[in-house]
Amino acid sequence: MVDKQSKKETNREADLALVRRAKRGDYRAFDLLVLKYQSRLVSIAFKYVKEIQLAEDISQEAFIKAYKAINSFREESAFYTWLYRITANTAKNYLVSKGRRRESSISELSTLENEDQFVIASHDSPDEILLAQELRNTLFNAISSLPEDTRTALSLREFEGLNYEEIAKIMNCPVGTVRSRIFRGRETLEDLISPVTNKFKVINNKETI
Repeated sequence: MVDKQSKKETNREADLALVRRAKRGDYRAFDLLVLKYQSRLVSIAFKYVKEIQLAEDISQEAFIKAYKAINSFREESAFYTWLYRITANTAKNYLVSKGRRRESSISELSTLENEDQFVIASHDSPDEILLAQELRNTLFNAISSLPEDTRTALSLREFEGLNYEEIAKIMNCPVGTVRSRIFRGRETLEDLISPVTNKFKVINNKETI
């Protein structure tokens, strides 16, 4: 069975093959990249602007920027990492130009595709259902309370699944700084949500008695 890392490497090589064709003037190759990543770029933009039509416009602008600058992509990182940075910067620049820049909350960082992490099983007891909802709210509030750099690094790692090197390129900082931010973020979250997770332990202990 092909492991996750092998799939990631295969995906990266496929992207680079299309990028190289696009650099030679193959419009269809870039169109394939657009089709592959369009929904993800719209999702990234939506985290910032909170309007789907606007997010679609920003993602389109990001693709145009990427196409115009395709020859500057040095293939040292994954193509998606490069696209992510362009899209995020385009969205941020829009907010700044409109005077609408604001802090991202966990609801902005977590897309619909991540919500299945918080689905409550139908067989849970009423107490467990209430605690699950409390845990979800506590987690959302906890991530929202993190400093922006820490929150961004943690969300790129946990929600987007990027590695430390990719995050470092997006955030334009050393890998060591990324590791430190993610470590501090996880540590802070654990402290903030531990009171709720301890309640789960109490319930489970009662059920096993």
